Amino acid sequence: MEAWIIDAVRTPRGKGKAETGALSSVHPQELVAQSLQQIAKRNSFNLDDVDDVVMGCVSQVNEQGACLARHALLSAGWPESISGVTVNRFCGSGAQAVNFAALGIMSAQQDVVVAGGVESMSRVPIGADGGSVDGNNPVLRQKIVQVPQGISADLIATREGFSRHDLDSFAVESQSKAARAMEAGHFEKSLFPVTDPSSGQVLLAQDEYPRPGTDLQALGKLKPAFEKLGAMQVGPQGETIDDFALRVYPDTKGINHVHTAGNSSGIVDGVAALLLASKDYAQKTGLKARARIVMTATLGNEPVIMLTAPAPTCQKLLKKAGMQVSDVDLWEINEAFAVVPMQTIRTLGLDPEKVNVNGGAIALGHPLGATGAILIGTVLDELERRDLNVGMVTLCIGGGMGIATLIERI
Repeated sequence: MEAWIIDAVRTPRGKGKAETGALSSVHPQELVAQSLQQIAKRNSFNLDDVDDVVMGCVSQVNEQGACLARHALLSAGWPESISGVTVNRFCGSGAQAVNFAALGIMSAQQDVVVAGGVESMSRVPIGADGGSVDGNNPVLRQKIVQVPQGISADLIATREGFSRHDLDSFAVESQSKAARAMEAGHFEKSLFPVTDPSSGQVLLAQDEYPRPGTDLQALGKLKPAFEKLGAMQVGPQGETIDDFALRVYPDTKGINHVHTAGNSSGIVDGVAALLLASKDYAQKTGLKARARIVMTATLGNEPVIMLTAPAPTCQKLLKKAGMQVSDVDLWEINEAFAVVPMQTIRTLGLDPEKVNVNGGAIALGHPLGATGAILIGTVLDELERRDLNVGMVTLCIGGGMGIATLIERI
């Protein structure tokens, strides 16, 4: 069985600031509800045929708790017969939701699934679930002392020899590519304006986070974001967080803290939704497929350095698919931190001109549970625009995991 992507939509990404972000006034369930309504509006299919709605979300607490997917579909006015589920694989949650939907269809258990992701970081901030980096488990902490992701990112940069200038240069290019893409309308196929649920007034029609014109001089003035955090004494003998990371990598003499707010992903609100269907259902009902899910993969890696799993995850996927790196036309590698795509590009030997061609999360923002789903829609739109065929989406994930999704145009 094949899982076909029929359509993909997303909201603009709004700044993840309480009260001042353009989407901060909208309940996350309502953001998802609007994406579902857009999917239904753009495609002619019977809502009663939908087997499930699968939504990724990281901070599943408060307004993002209580099975957000189910309540969102009810608020959207979809039939009560449709079930909903919310999944959490940290930053890979949106991609995992799509992958789960594809697996359900490919196994012939389901015919139509809507999948995507959501994160309202202005209303449910990072850390709101109280889980910390390891769920506050003292037993686990005796075995493995995990560190915050920013420390991991700086550790990778140190070990890989990436300088502050290297990272800032990558960030400037991300901003430049995003600005060119927005000006040229490259995101418009998937993008829909978010409206106020009460008044119907448009709240946001374009991504709010990008900073066009960002240059190296401006980025060079920013202070390292994780230097003070790394120097915090947290161990019984006065060990710092950096010390705990270096304990796993004793050949590294110290951590160069080179990531800043300017070369790391932005905190934003956002939602994406994709309509997936089986080949048989699509052909029977006249739905036109845009792409198929070729293969998906996840993989675990060393949990202290944490963010290096995208490359081996993609290698695992390509091996299972019987394909090579050179078979992929476009790559979307989530820019959680600049070092993540840079290290992945180096490890896989990728052509940088094929990676994040419209910018990434450094410029556009990273709504944690939604990003993976957003990127699948982004790479599909760009494959169509360039008349190319194969796209790979991959993200690093907390706890030392990676996820990847390979799609091919139909």
